[in-house]
Amino acid sequence: MNKTEFITVTGFAISLLFHTTQTEVCPPSCSCKPLGEMKGLHIDCSSRKLTEVPALPVNTKRLYLQNNSLTSVPPGALDSLRSLEEVKIFDNPWNCDCHILYLKLWLEDISAHSLENIRCAKPGPVRMKPLRQLTGNELGICKRLLPIKCLEFFWRDLILIAGAIITLILVAWALKFSKKLVCQINLHLYDSRGRLLGRHTSKNHKIL
Repeated sequence: MNKTEFITVTGFAISLLFHTTQTEVCPPSCSCKPLGEMKGLHIDCSSRKLTEVPALPVNTKRLYLQNNSLTSVPPGALDSLRSLEEVKIFDNPWNCDCHILYLKLWLEDISAHSLENIRCAKPGPVRMKPLRQLTGNELGICKRLLPIKCLEFFWRDLILIAGAIITLILVAWALKFSKKLVCQINLHLYDSRGRLLGRHTSKNHKIL
């Protein structure tokens, strides 16, 4: 095999691998149809009794998740779907506590129309209310630890604040020490001048 043939075979293998990666990632619980060359996928996961959102191809353009048993969507689970143009996610028993906030914000950016069709199944006070109308107070407060990223920011800010406080303390101490040092130098010079003046005066008295 010469160099040209090797490059051709390698290029074909890479393109085949790329094509396989893009097309063979359809969730086993869903049906996937290509929307033409380089136009993405139509992913139909409706009416499959799903309790969680499956891993989805990044080139998903149409996503149907309606009529399942979804109650929430983990933060970041849908962020990779940058080519998405249509999503249907209604008719699910959504639990509208603070965990649903990610889905609410995501739909506000991607498909405000789909958000209008989502209604809460629980908790009781917001049952059958449209998710779009719920405020932060109605979504409640989650009694759990902060996400890892929030903790990272918290510790970073805490370290920065502690560093700033320590720096201010050191600067104040340095200023105080420098003033004390200046005072000591001035006193030393004053004493030295006084001694020289005293010696000069005593010499003058001896001469007289």
